Amino acid sequence: MSKHTLSVLVENKPGVLARITALFSRRGFNIDSLAVGTTEHPDISRITIVVNVVDQLPLEQVTKQLNKLVNVLKIVELDPTAAVARELVLVKVRADNETRSQIVEIVQLFRAKTVDVSPEAVTVEATGGADKLEAMLKMLEPFGIKELVQSGTIAIGRGARSITDRSLRALDRSA
Repeated sequence: MSKHTLSVLVENKPGVLARITALFSRRGFNIDSLAVGTTEHPDISRITIVVNVVDQLPLEQVTKQLNKLVNVLKIVELDPTAAVARELVLVKVRADNETRSQIVEIVQLFRAKTVDVSPEAVTVEATGGADKLEAMLKMLEPFGIKELVQSGTIAIGRGARSITDRSLRALDRSA
């Protein structure tokens, strides 16, 4: 099984996300991570999809079908070595007067932030790659994780080139 990260530019219209996720579902792909938001252009959204691919299910078939959807402007598979990928995690950890300083040390070790402190818990915000976040959570587990929320992966290609450059010209011509 291999992980693939797709960056999909779409028109910012209702129902687009549902059609895209339905396409993956119909083809038997399980989406590992999904993040969506508007780009620097309010009429375009970027969907970052991380999918685990079993060798028998070629990802190429799904990307070809995605390209046929009316609201899809561009699809790029991001090479992990040529992209910056990050996730965000908020985690609430049990803490008392004896353990709070140990938790803060771990937070600093992973360059995370303490965003809330109460007599019984510390809430931590951390960003980074999946491996870094997993390692931090493993270190915090012995204290007791009360609550956890994690974003999907967001990713962008390295360098000066932008995925939206040519896509915008195509959108302008169709308007």
